[in-house]
Amino acid sequence: MSSIGTGATGADAETRTASTKALRGLDALNFFLADVRDGLGPYLAIYLIAVRGPDQGWNEATTGLVMTVAGILGLVAQTPAGAFIDATNHKRAVVIGGAIAVTASCLVLPFISNFYLVAATQSVAHIAGAIFPPALAAITLGLVGPKMFAKRIGRNEGFNHAGNAVSAAVAGGLAYFFGPIVVFWLMGILAACSIGAMLMVPADAIDDDLARGMTREEEAAQEKPSGLATLLQNKALLLFAVLCAIFHLSNAAMLTSVGQLLTHLSGKDHATSLIAICIVAAQCVMVPVAIFVGAKADVIGRKPIFLAAFGVLALRGVLYTLSDNPFWLVGVQLLDGIGAGIFGALFPIVVSDLTRGGGRFNTAQGAVATAQGIGASLSATLAGVIIVSAGYSTAFLALAAIAALGFVLYLTLMPETRDAVSAGNEPETGATLPPVVPANA
Repeated sequence: MSSIGTGATGADAETRTASTKALRGLDALNFFLADVRDGLGPYLAIYLIAVRGPDQGWNEATTGLVMTVAGILGLVAQTPAGAFIDATNHKRAVVIGGAIAVTASCLVLPFISNFYLVAATQSVAHIAGAIFPPALAAITLGLVGPKMFAKRIGRNEGFNHAGNAVSAAVAGGLAYFFGPIVVFWLMGILAACSIGAMLMVPADAIDDDLARGMTREEEAAQEKPSGLATLLQNKALLLFAVLCAIFHLSNAAMLTSVGQLLTHLSGKDHATSLIAICIVAAQCVMVPVAIFVGAKADVIGRKPIFLAAFGVLALRGVLYTLSDNPFWLVGVQLLDGIGAGIFGALFPIVVSDLTRGGGRFNTAQGAVATAQGIGASLSATLAGVIIVSAGYSTAFLALAAIAALGFVLYLTLMPETRDAVSAGNEPETGATLPPVVPANA
């Protein structure tokens, strides 16, 4: 058990006092790791279509298939990754190892062109990347405690989006002169910086009991974390997982599809720069949105804010169909900053609400991330097939309809989780959240 600040153990206080150095390290980690944690992301589609192209067998459908294969293998790793974070006391080493694996998997891409090799490298990147979301959330919870968790997660997401914006701006500017290959150079630099940032957070500053969601009462009773069966018995958590899958089924392919459309409209020489502008525009919006969500989630509640994310996502899909003008497409992409900014900040908060006291916070994150990974993986193939067979407008409208479905389901079925900070609390909607099953039950 670690202690910092006042000298009390993490389980002795709902709010921990972390050192300034540790918190600054966490800020820097979220900033530099932002572009590393997702691998090449939308740049993969740009690179394969703009640089490799049809002559080497790459189009929207084959690119989408690679992303689906890699996504499926990555999502299989989500729940084990969360369970591993719950169990390990070496979270810093895990983050550093993941950063190295993701970066190395992407840096070999310019030297290979075979479909199976490309799919294999991107699969490794997705599997290694599965460790970052639960690890960052666990480190944060272990540093600041549950009472400050929502606010700190908002700050994390703010730095994450700022990092994405800066790296995308740099990539876009350099790509104009050097081409899409520049994103590989940038990944290597950011990976090295993220490792340095992780080392700024002292290992003994992270309370490993708090980091997996145990309460002080459980620690005093020396209870062990409850099993995976707790997650399967938590109906609200399972519903939330389905809703996350629907959100990503709609959202994941939108930016990729816009990038592919811009490639056809503007040519390969400008595609990377244009998609970088899209990313920068959205990330600049995400920074204040994430900070706002972190600051106001305890005041407004989780449900109204999450509904706004679904609504904006549906609107974005419709607006993409109104014009092929690159400036219009970049303008619509600003809405991604609202939808994705809300989701990124609220996702760990809602999971923490629904698992508080079970000691399986990170395992639950992995389980829900698996569901959202299924949605994201299917999204790329779904959009690619629709684009090839019916065009971009039809694909965007289909993605918007999926988001609208998610809005209706969240509105009618999902309870408010703001007050579910302990087992057995009732959400504001009146629906009863299932109790956490003790380890000795």
